[in-house]
Amino acid sequence: MWQAGLDWWVATGILVIMELLTGTFYLLVIAVGTAAGGLAHLGGLALEWQFLIAGLIALAGVVLVRRFRFGGGKRSVRGNRDVNLDIGETLEVREWHEGRARVMYRGAQWDVELLPGQSATALRYEISEFSGNRLLLKAKPDVAL
Repeated sequence: MWQAGLDWWVATGILVIMELLTGTFYLLVIAVGTAAGGLAHLGGLALEWQFLIAGLIALAGVVLVRRFRFGGGKRSVRGNRDVNLDIGETLEVREWHEGRARVMYRGAQWDVELLPGQSATALRYEISEFSGNRLLLKAKPDVAL
């Protein structure tokens, strides 16, 4: 009987260590589930109830992590600074041709395009998104001419 209870705590410890190595929250909430199974064992519940409690707690935790960690829906990588550190950087565009231009950025020529509703009268623009090999820009409000 003691061995079964010890197994819950060993599994919890292993999952916590694995969580520290991976950096996700999924293994941590599963570890919380195994700890709940261990507590159910200490409470004298049958093995079936221990597994049921551990499973339900772990499942609820995974659902919560999924909801809050990724709750904003799937974000487009086009404008995500976590994916591309160029988002938010400033460019100077001296001349527009129907909302498009070519500029030097990071030592190379880039095709840039003005986002809809943005003014072509500014000198400085902020990279808002990527679309293929084009940079989509919005005017920097503090430097409008």
